[in-house]
Amino acid sequence: MSAPATLALPGRVLHLAADPDLVRRQLAGEDLSLADAHPLRAEISTDEITPVPSLVHFDATLAGHAHIGFRAGDETPIAPGALKAGGFSVLVGGARYGKGSSREHAPLAERLSGIRLVIAESFERIYRQNADNLGLFTSTDMSLVARVQAGEAVTVDELVAGRDPLAAAILRAGGLLPYGRTQLAGARPAPLPDDGRPRTYFEKVVRRHALATPSCPSVGEAGQSGFVRADLRFIHDIYTGMARHLLGETFGGDLALHDPASILAFEDHYSYTHLSHAHRHLMPHVAAASRAHRAFVAEHGLTHHGYLADGPGSEGISHALMAERYALPGQLVVGTDSHTPHAGALGCVAFGVGTTDIANAFVTGAVRFAMPESVRVALNGALPPGVGAKDIVLHLLARPEIRAGLGVGRVFEFVGDAVAALSTDERATLTNMTAELGGFTGVVAPDAETLRFLKERRGAAPALEDWMRSDPGAAYAAEVTVEVASLSPMLARPGDPGNGIALDALEAPVTIDIAYGGSCTAGKREDFDRYHEVLSWAAARGLTVAPGVRLILQFGTLDVRRYCEAKGYLETFAAVGAEVMQPACGACANCGPGASETREQVTISAINRNFPGRSGPGQVWLASPATVAASAIAGRIAGFRDLKRDQVA
Repeated sequence: MSAPATLALPGRVLHLAADPDLVRRQLAGEDLSLADAHPLRAEISTDEITPVPSLVHFDATLAGHAHIGFRAGDETPIAPGALKAGGFSVLVGGARYGKGSSREHAPLAERLSGIRLVIAESFERIYRQNADNLGLFTSTDMSLVARVQAGEAVTVDELVAGRDPLAAAILRAGGLLPYGRTQLAGARPAPLPDDGRPRTYFEKVVRRHALATPSCPSVGEAGQSGFVRADLRFIHDIYTGMARHLLGETFGGDLALHDPASILAFEDHYSYTHLSHAHRHLMPHVAAASRAHRAFVAEHGLTHHGYLADGPGSEGISHALMAERYALPGQLVVGTDSHTPHAGALGCVAFGVGTTDIANAFVTGAVRFAMPESVRVALNGALPPGVGAKDIVLHLLARPEIRAGLGVGRVFEFVGDAVAALSTDERATLTNMTAELGGFTGVVAPDAETLRFLKERRGAAPALEDWMRSDPGAAYAAEVTVEVASLSPMLARPGDPGNGIALDALEAPVTIDIAYGGSCTAGKREDFDRYHEVLSWAAARGLTVAPGVRLILQFGTLDVRRYCEAKGYLETFAAVGAEVMQPACGACANCGPGASETREQVTISAINRNFPGRSGPGQVWLASPATVAASAIAGRIAGFRDLKRDQVA
């Protein structure tokens, strides 16, 4: 159904203010002007719009969940169902609206609660694309607020005037699935030839995967929008039920997937929810989501990595398994998760998409895509002992230019001596966390280390081709240089991964309750090498996990567990009192042990993000695997060097 000429906005405007009292006054019926509501909350994350427990819902029940995790100060002033009950049609927020997770539950919950337009100073790419795909309008024109409140008509033409032609066409069609049904039947591969211009490695991969459609030319230059072909498409259990529901609404029972052999499905988020404080009263909904996931897999004969048969846990986290078993240099990979760039460490182009995007790609084979600009990140020199990829990323996140949005929507290409010296596991930490950097994706061009990794993990590796590198003179929107010899272990204070601080600059001791090592970012083989390095040192001196502290280590995949068993790591972990868990996303997604249960608890975690409520209601500090392990022994935030110094003293 196409959009009308004028967008109907029959309801009220809710300003998402930084002051919780101003939010409550609006929910109680008072209408505020934009000036009255100043300042607006910036960087509202999708984790706040629909917290993890809300993700077990994938249909109309989501209407009651919109913004229930929204933080204003230290409060969450929006109760379940409040948006719908308040009769709102328009939301107004600050900069970087919709940052974080790619969860399409966020804009869908907003739309189902009656929201038709979101106005913000700026939007994160995946959130805005998801909103487009659902037919939810967005705008960065703040002058619209007063016009809407004055009762003026807002036309669709003006709402899409500043958008690229494809986004405008999708919005006019009422969303991506209606658009795809009528416009993408004729999609065909249309790889772009070498035109002699210097290209980045990312551009080369994309140009080899370009599709042409009746309404869109091939995507070849920065800013162009269209569609590309993916070698691999994957989905996980949080999104499969929604994808199945949306496809059923659009196509009914007449549904055939495009090349199902190249689609993978993962059950990695919910396998420990029976031990999750956040999911204590939601297990029937979790079971329903799992049934929907497995039904979709069975209906279409998809490759599936699911729960373990002999106890809790999964075969592995999607991103870790994609790197260990599937992704290859030169490929294009898409998945329903913001950390899909993980596989970019192997020299493939891997990026996250929303549920409607993947549903459309399942049916048509076409992935919506806008060619981004690139940022060249040169990591020069040699890393000091005890400093790793996580410290590099936390340093980048704390840099003023990154915090100001330098990387938003762009590709991070990692180059330099330090990158060449990193293992693929460590490179994956860099590319994985381009999501937190605000980037479209991250990539490391394949090299001898890539081949070593593939031979080690899969027994064979393809030959590298001459084109698999960036050309001298390729265009970059910006360059960032880091002399890594000057780096030291890093932390991120609670609330945002960008709240970086050097460990040595910590002003006062921070006592901890939980230390968690796991997730796609920190559940790899090399991460467990770092946990073991610290904990074996502690065990040799008779040290154990500090009283009152839980240390939880969770494998990223079964292959990582087997590696640890073969190395004898499990005996060391047991000796110091660490709890070891089977693979799953776990505490990172607030889906299992390691997440806090009270606001007073303090966690140090090797996960990738610490937005409010992300891993429980408590305070979450981010750190490297080594710092997490050292802190567990010390009972406070401490590095391995601090731990050694304490023993000498």
